[in-house]
Amino acid sequence: MMQNPIPDTPNALSNTPMTDHDSTIDRSSGGDAIDFGYREVPRADKARMVRGVFDSVAGRYDLMNDLMSGGLHRFWKASLVAELAPRAGERLIDVAGGTGDISFRAQAAAKGALDAVIVDANAAMVSVGRDRAMDRGVKLNGGSLGWVTGDAERLPLPDASADAIVISFGLRNVTDRLKALRDMHRVLRPGGRFFCLEFSHMENAALQAAYDRYSFAAIPKLGKLTTGDADSYQYLIESIRRFPRQEELLALMDEAGFEQTSFRNMTGGVVAVHRGWRL
Repeated sequence: MMQNPIPDTPNALSNTPMTDHDSTIDRSSGGDAIDFGYREVPRADKARMVRGVFDSVAGRYDLMNDLMSGGLHRFWKASLVAELAPRAGERLIDVAGGTGDISFRAQAAAKGALDAVIVDANAAMVSVGRDRAMDRGVKLNGGSLGWVTGDAERLPLPDASADAIVISFGLRNVTDRLKALRDMHRVLRPGGRFFCLEFSHMENAALQAAYDRYSFAAIPKLGKLTTGDADSYQYLIESIRRFPRQEELLALMDEAGFEQTSFRNMTGGVVAVHRGWRL
């Protein structure tokens, strides 16, 4: 039986290197602005705009990931969970994990009672995740699986309450990444581990250029064809290009207090897994 160990709370859920496409950034907002893809918008508006994107794609989230990754997201997530190595008796926090994919995989990998809490700002994503858990009959092996609506920058969780925290394809959508990283560090117990799986920057410049051409030319059109929504896919592609490079994210993690930080690239740097510990 699935449990929600924390009551739902009505909370809401990026400064990056310039790219060749940044000439298209709209700087008309002025003032305290933040990137939303290649546009700059008032900082206070970004969380609402990101929620709008995921309201649009929640019902076809797997299809979105297939379009964005060519289906490789399944391999990347499996590799992430293998490295996370969840164990029976642990408490896992899955930040921005609304549809439950990482937590479902972690429950299966733990081979015992794992308590997983999924925190997501988007109610539509949370609803999809709960429905999937029921439809798939996720086996909990004596553990628990719960959802809480919450902000990655202000997790509604106690200090030092988690053995592991994971965020998968979510950090680039957060308004203040350093604040979110610091809050995830706060929630980890001493000895706890943190993993971030995110789209990143390829090691080969020629391959990166080819991937960019495919992404910008094809993915919004495929999104329009399959879901009727090109704009959300355009934002998602742009948000990848605005995300910090691997070494820059590592520096942010160090600043947030994580220790023994490192990263590894997959598929030539299309995605990267960053890891760190609270010691």
